Amino acid sequence: MTASVPLSLLDLAYINAGETAADSFRASVDLAQHAETWGFRRIWYAEHHNMSIVGSAAPSVLIAHIAAQTRTIRLGAGGVMLPNHAPLSVAEQFGTLETLYPGRIDLGLGRAPGGDMQTMRAMRRDPESGDTFPDDVVELRGYLSDETLVPGVEATPGKGSGVPLYILGSSLFGAGLAAALGLPFAFASHFAPGALLDAADLYRSEFRPSAQLERPYLIAGVNVVAADTEQEAQDHFLAAKRRRVIQLLGRAGVDVPAHAASTVLETPVGKQVLGQVDQELNYAAVGTPAEVRDYLDRFTTATQADELITTSLPVDRKAWLRSAELLAEAAGPRDS
Repeated sequence: MTASVPLSLLDLAYINAGETAADSFRASVDLAQHAETWGFRRIWYAEHHNMSIVGSAAPSVLIAHIAAQTRTIRLGAGGVMLPNHAPLSVAEQFGTLETLYPGRIDLGLGRAPGGDMQTMRAMRRDPESGDTFPDDVVELRGYLSDETLVPGVEATPGKGSGVPLYILGSSLFGAGLAAALGLPFAFASHFAPGALLDAADLYRSEFRPSAQLERPYLIAGVNVVAADTEQEAQDHFLAAKRRRVIQLLGRAGVDVPAHAASTVLETPVGKQVLGQVDQELNYAAVGTPAEVRDYLDRFTTATQADELITTSLPVDRKAWLRSAELLAEAAGPRDS
């Protein structure tokens, strides 16, 4: 690639039709073990709740499971939804991970609930808890450093671990906070593409150096469907869209029977939701390895991202793994 930047993976731990969460976790281990040999920099797992097709409700536990079965690849949360948790508890969890797997752990932080309003209530989360997100990040950073900001309270494990923090976001708010705190910023352009370029500009222009980071570091999310032929890639992309449409319909209380799943995009409601999904997946590299490589070249040039974190979209497990493999082959050697 002409725009050579580190390449990483976001594993959403999807639980496909006919699978269990255990199946999903076995697939995640398989992906991580292969990704380690394929040269990916890191894999992140996102906190989601009350979603029957997503298994990453407890990222720290999943990270520990996968770290025990890999050797070198960085693993982290992309991210922990901090308002759902006490900063001290998060510091202890990731301090423990860093103690067990030194130099391999990342901690990405978001302020969304990771679910709908009913789920937020079940999490015992106050609707206004997101307002304290900046203060919670600062408190958490203190626990992971050598100097806590809360007198008499320290994270054990955690203190002095220096687990690197990342701010995750899909708006200008996250960009501004990451800039003000001097932290890396990961933009969720794989599902919320609208503000990517404006957020990147704001982040760079307002960035203030910190003990963790001297200059801005932008990670941009992008979807990938790589296959041996263009038609195969397009077929897998359509299947991924269908899964997302069914997921959104289910969250809206519209049940799609298994026998109707293959034709849901042809129904009026399916077509309507598909328009939303097309917007979400605006940034998607779909095609043969050469086509994917060219797309990511253009995407990197347009965003000036320092790293790309990619989501392999195929629903079929073999195609999902193959997509990541072809992406690594197409990208070639990367900057570490």
